[in-house]
Amino acid sequence: MSIEFIKGADISFVDEIESEGGAFYEHGRKRDVLDILKDSGVNSARLRLWNNPEFDYCNPRKTIKMAKRIKEKGLHFLLDFHYSDYWADPSKQYMPKSWVGLSFPELVKQVEEFTASFLKELEAEGALPDMVQVGNEITNGMIWDAGRVDGEYNTPQQWEKLAALIAAGVRGVRTVPKKGQPIPVMIHIDRGGDNAGSRFFFDKLAEFNMDYDIIGLSYYSWWHGTLEEFTNNLHNLAGRYRKPIVAAEVAYPWTMTPPDEQPLIFNKEEWVHPGFPPTVEGQKKWLEELIRRIKQVPDGLGLGLYYWEPCWIPSKPTWSVGHENNWSNLTLFDYSGNKLSSLDAFLEE
Repeated sequence: MSIEFIKGADISFVDEIESEGGAFYEHGRKRDVLDILKDSGVNSARLRLWNNPEFDYCNPRKTIKMAKRIKEKGLHFLLDFHYSDYWADPSKQYMPKSWVGLSFPELVKQVEEFTASFLKELEAEGALPDMVQVGNEITNGMIWDAGRVDGEYNTPQQWEKLAALIAAGVRGVRTVPKKGQPIPVMIHIDRGGDNAGSRFFFDKLAEFNMDYDIIGLSYYSWWHGTLEEFTNNLHNLAGRYRKPIVAAEVAYPWTMTPPDEQPLIFNKEEWVHPGFPPTVEGQKKWLEELIRRIKQVPDGLGLGLYYWEPCWIPSKPTWSVGHENNWSNLTLFDYSGNKLSSLDAFLEE
């Protein structure tokens, strides 16, 4: 499925929310949340894949189930391989338990085979993704310690290993074409407003002539810089690498009042970006501004964005991720699952 500009949502928690009794509403009427998203302008959905998590969510079986649902709704689909049994981000990239003890050549082979095998399973179910991430926020490498590149691991030898692992994932994707065409591959880091950090990483990939199609950046302003820094980074990377860029994870609060006594992850007034109050109206204005800035990247290289977990409402006390939901003021639904008007920012052309 080709797409001109991605207006996406990561919906990886939806399966768990619904299974545990959560529901979503528009104008007081209960609806399939994918229908609400689509009718509000969302045209792409992202799912994370964990190899073998301890709980029955985000695993291959459940990911196939959700992928089929996404495709049945006619949405573009981005699959995010974490290559881990749990969260993979710059602070942790745990090797899947079943891969521990493999030699490095065996590990490289396993990455390629796992990637290709799962995509073939999706293909058999009519749910092949339209885009694939090889790794999630791999700024400091992936599949630690084999592909780790931060701190003492920042050595030429470790970068060679990381490059070999990324290349293996890409080869796995390339073996499963979609309608005769290769599936676009995104490489995703977290440096939304950090141009020096972004250039350092993607320059390293260029040294290895890495085969990939799309640059992915996470951009949470309270961690990753101002809107101006984000914009400058997009423009610089577009000119430097001549590849489309996606803001693969974004979010902003609609309130600072938590639903219960548990602390929220966005809980400091100083994190509020000037001009964008933590209200539904401020959240919508923020999302509209992000879309506008991404669309202004020269030569049409601003490909779009994914709102991270807009549906992660607090429907139960403890989640399979092992903690309470501290993200619920960053959703595009209120604490009871009612659609917020900020979701309509995706309707803007």
